[in-house]
Amino acid sequence: MSTANPSPSLRSIQEKIVAQAFSPALDDLAILLGTEPENTDALYMAAVCHRYLRQFDDAARCLEQLKILSPDFGRAHQEEGHLQRAMGNEDAALNAYSRACQSNPALEASFRAQLEILNRRGAGEYAQQVQSQLDALLRLPKPLVAVTDLISQGKLVKAEEICRQFLQKAPHHIEAMRLLADIGIRLGALEEAEFLLESATTFAPDNTPARIDYIRALRKRQKFSKAFEQARALLASAPDNLQFQSLYAIECMQTGDYDTALATFDAILQRVPSDPTTLTSRGHALKTCGRFDAAVASYRAALASNPNYAEAWHSLANLKTYRFSDQDIATMQAQAADSALSFMDRVYVSFALGKAFEDAADYQASFEYYARGNALKKAQSRYDAGQISEELAAQARVLTAGFLAKRAGEGCPAPDPIFIVGLPRAGSTLLEQILSSHSQIDGTLELPNILSCAQQLRRRKRENGAAPAYPDVLAELPREELRALGEQFITDTRIHRQGAPYFIDKMPNNFRHIGLIKLILPNAKIIDARREPMACCFSSFKQLFAEGQEFSYDLEDLGHYYRDYVALMDHWDTVLPDFVLRVNHEDVLEDLEGQVARMLAFIGVPFEESCLHYYETERAVRTPSSEQVRKPIYRDAVEQWRNYAPWLEPLRKIFA
Repeated sequence: MSTANPSPSLRSIQEKIVAQAFSPALDDLAILLGTEPENTDALYMAAVCHRYLRQFDDAARCLEQLKILSPDFGRAHQEEGHLQRAMGNEDAALNAYSRACQSNPALEASFRAQLEILNRRGAGEYAQQVQSQLDALLRLPKPLVAVTDLISQGKLVKAEEICRQFLQKAPHHIEAMRLLADIGIRLGALEEAEFLLESATTFAPDNTPARIDYIRALRKRQKFSKAFEQARALLASAPDNLQFQSLYAIECMQTGDYDTALATFDAILQRVPSDPTTLTSRGHALKTCGRFDAAVASYRAALASNPNYAEAWHSLANLKTYRFSDQDIATMQAQAADSALSFMDRVYVSFALGKAFEDAADYQASFEYYARGNALKKAQSRYDAGQISEELAAQARVLTAGFLAKRAGEGCPAPDPIFIVGLPRAGSTLLEQILSSHSQIDGTLELPNILSCAQQLRRRKRENGAAPAYPDVLAELPREELRALGEQFITDTRIHRQGAPYFIDKMPNNFRHIGLIKLILPNAKIIDARREPMACCFSSFKQLFAEGQEFSYDLEDLGHYYRDYVALMDHWDTVLPDFVLRVNHEDVLEDLEGQVARMLAFIGVPFEESCLHYYETERAVRTPSSEQVRKPIYRDAVEQWRNYAPWLEPLRKIFA
């Protein structure tokens, strides 16, 4: 019995390319791609071989496929630049080299190729910008160039290893600190990233890139007040700097000062009237304030300036109530077919087209675009459904009825917080809008404080191998520390409040840490926003979240996550009876007054009619449901998932 010959290795093929044996290398690549047609490294090598053999059409076909599979593969764009240059298309080559440097700023060859073309053309100002970028790259120590390259390829573990080794020898190197912070942010180690960037700005207060990185890290940690102070100081150092003005406007938005943010965006637009980035940011501010028509006008102005600005297309779709024209759809489809589209632009336009075809009742096309956008996001995700299941099971294993009863009465006694937990798209924004219409309740944000507290406790294991893992470490926390953690939560969240006795934290993922909440804030109130599983999961699948909901990129991951969530909530109901109030979205739609009365009684505040007219309440709403909760109750979305039933079988099986 014969066996098939094994596929050649990439290393052996690369050796043939280095030896300029391009035809034999292509023969091996044909075998490899026959079994692995989406192997991006093999497609890249094939494009290189075809170019050297002057088989330009074949090279172009390989690159088209490669860019669709991996839109931000920097070397693919660089190779396209080489190909276009070999074909005599200098304009196309320049564009390709520019995209290559944006995707991977470690590609020295792309910078040098741009300079050769620009200098020959006498494009002095543009050439100076490219030269400045190349000089910055050449100043980087070789290990940090390697780190930059690895980050662009998504090889973060190796990049972190090299960067840490470098910092051991040069602990105050600012660029190394920035790179390690970038890796930390990508891996979710936000606290370490903040510390690194705070240190970098202390060592080099005049380093503008480090200061901007620091502000962005603070924003990611939702330390909005601190980020605002840093942005204001940066703007004060150069009041006419447009980048500083934009950064300041964004931080004004985060602190709730939308009037100043909008005034600042308008001032920027007086100097650069058609800047699509500023117009889109301005649209976000207008949307949050409930100025729907003005937001649409701002997004449309961004597209009038640059029809390929995909974030503006997605922003229109994310208004939920906006409808695209046939011409809009045709424009977006042409953009989606462009292999030069960047990764995030491809994601944005996929979700926007999903919404456009949903509104047009072409559900198959709609699902295909939603699935395409999710597949792109999943390819970059490190989400592990099994690991999440283990983490949630550990909560039930450790936080038993006996354990919680033993620690009853500890923690901070403040009754202020109301946590709305559950899954995204389960109706939590509607519940928050209803409750924040009460005179004694402030609505805030999806606050990160509980998740951050859990992360701090989890990190003790990493920093001290002898420490128990989270949640086991909760058994070792003394009464004093539990109280201190609760008091810290009350103090740190005060910036988001408007002075009412109670306030809402609607971070949905807090359901994972209800035991922790009970230990540090025993008098808090928790409302579980629950929605029918198929409707809830599909609604998440078609929503592009800014970050943090990686289970939403795959139907099976969504189903397993929902099932694990229900199991853990059942556990909390058993060990903490009456601590959590479950509110079903469908019940709110059928009996608004009854469910409002039930929630207010649970919180302990008197009934107020304003909660029934929640859509009249003027407040900033920062979630995707912002426009929907400004309208009276409607039931259109309850059975919406059924339009997609033929493609939801992987999800249905989980709930069967």
